[in-house]
Amino acid sequence: MARLMAKPSPLDDPQNAAFAWARYRRLMRLMMGITLATVIIALAVIYKQVDEVSPHFFIAAALGIGFSMLLMSALMGLVFLSSGTGHDDAVEHDLDELDPDAARPNGGRKAQPRDRRTLGWKEGAER
Repeated sequence: MARLMAKPSPLDDPQNAAFAWARYRRLMRLMMGITLATVIIALAVIYKQVDEVSPHFFIAAALGIGFSMLLMSALMGLVFLSSGTGHDDAVEHDLDELDPDAARPNGGRKAQPRDRRTLGWKEGAER
């Protein structure tokens, strides 16, 4: 059986890749500014509202807010990069072609999807 080749990704083109990564870096610079502003505002609010807080609390709050915001923006930026360039369309989604020798239940027919609204807490238990 002949194996199908994967579709080429638009990111294989150097010009498309350079444009996409430049857009990603621009997004990350914007998010770094928003993160810094959020951290400064949060620390100012904590300083004004709470009496006698350890400096370690401010360090932990700044690192926690900053790290989580930057991590979320980096991951979402990668999703936007992948989606915006058409890289997602180059992925082969047909799992049946990956393992054509696998035996199918129901005499070779695809199984009907189950209605999740009627399933109970145990798998397959009807309500």
